[in-house]
Amino acid sequence: MSSDAPVIETNGLTKQYGDVRAVDSLDLAIEAGDVYGFLGPNGAGKSTTIGLLLDYLRPTAGTVRVFGTDPQRDPVEIHNRTGVLPDRFGLYEGRSARQHVSFVTETKRVDDDPEALLDRVGLADAIDDDAGEFSKGMEQRLALAMALVGDPDLLVLDEPFTGLDPHGVRRVREIVHEENERGATVFFSSHVLGQVELVCDRVGVLHQGRLVADGTVDELRAAAGTDDDAVIEDVFVELTDARIDAGGESQ
Repeated sequence: MSSDAPVIETNGLTKQYGDVRAVDSLDLAIEAGDVYGFLGPNGAGKSTTIGLLLDYLRPTAGTVRVFGTDPQRDPVEIHNRTGVLPDRFGLYEGRSARQHVSFVTETKRVDDDPEALLDRVGLADAIDDDAGEFSKGMEQRLALAMALVGDPDLLVLDEPFTGLDPHGVRRVREIVHEENERGATVFFSSHVLGQVELVCDRVGVLHQGRLVADGTVDELRAAAGTDDDAVIEDVFVELTDARIDAGGESQ
């Protein structure tokens, strides 16, 4: 890949399910070193887009490149360089947090210290506990630790704040900044505007599968404050009203 090629690039990317277009002619260019927030209400197509980037799903039309490579042609290379916190994931009952992280280190053939990673995400006191008994917030922390294995060049975080208490949300923001300072590109989705604007350099707003805006948060707020684009304004109202669902869980 050329050193100046975008880390993520899509052109006309489309995913159709019957009569429904979950992703509709999406054009994205995420440069190396960006912290890019993919913002949209639930059901906007964010997770589907991430699935297309990682070859979990196949596009109906259009192209996608990650590190300049088609994910269908070289998924192993892309996955080795990418850390992923998916929106939906399962943990193994009867296996500890340490064992989950160790499995990823073995898969990626790296010698990262599971204890250090779990301490970093706030699970130092639960390293050898059964992950099958974790709260939602603890599951999110464990999944983030697994995503950090191998110092990935790209971090893809799908709704990373789900289930976290305020301290957990703050820690995720800190880790995003730390990873970006290390040199990682970060691409994460959220339906909560307040969290995105505290972290991201750029934001893309997805609405019914279409990218309706792309720019800094200030640029998008300015666009939403005009009469030129009612869609952006409506989406921003919905996103501003969204709240983190901590659910009162023990973290």
